[in-house]
Amino acid sequence: MTPRNINQYPICPTQLVMNICIDTPRLILRRWRESDAEALYACASDGRVSEMALWPRHTSVEMSRRIINEFFIPNPYNLAMVLKDTDTPVGCIGLVPSGDEHTAPLPGEREIGYWIGHPYWGRGLTSEALEAFVRFCKESLKLSSLLITVDARNRASRRVAEKCGFLLVGDLDFNGIPTKIFRLHLTPSPQ
Repeated sequence: MTPRNINQYPICPTQLVMNICIDTPRLILRRWRESDAEALYACASDGRVSEMALWPRHTSVEMSRRIINEFFIPNPYNLAMVLKDTDTPVGCIGLVPSGDEHTAPLPGEREIGYWIGHPYWGRGLTSEALEAFVRFCKESLKLSSLLITVDARNRASRRVAEKCGFLLVGDLDFNGIPTKIFRLHLTPSPQ
């Protein structure tokens, strides 16, 4: 994956992009900061997380810092899921950069990706984040539909998508990994 430049994301005006902050009952969804590197490493160094998220396990805080600087910060729609009660990033949710999708999106559609650190699995935090992010995509980005692809073995991520209204629309082989494709229409489908 090649590092991105923020100018490759012309969906929203720069002021909105730079100040994204989405409030949920237990989380703040906000832009990543370089100072989040240790918290990112704490979650992303766990092989249980990286295996299900389909990316390499982080091997150092420096690697996490590089990921934040080269991939997360340049993508304005990649947000840290921050616990309100501790101000600690515990996961990530955002739009997959155009061109890096796991399957071809429809016109007006973008793919969402998400993950959360193992200590926070099973608490409903990812569903809470996804519901809020879907509202943002509909109301602020004016997208017509959203796509989610998940490792077929990852029942929890599949359940998050279903709980938030996404429907299973197909299967995919992604680099030898059976993957499920989910879609949510945000605007009425043409008849």
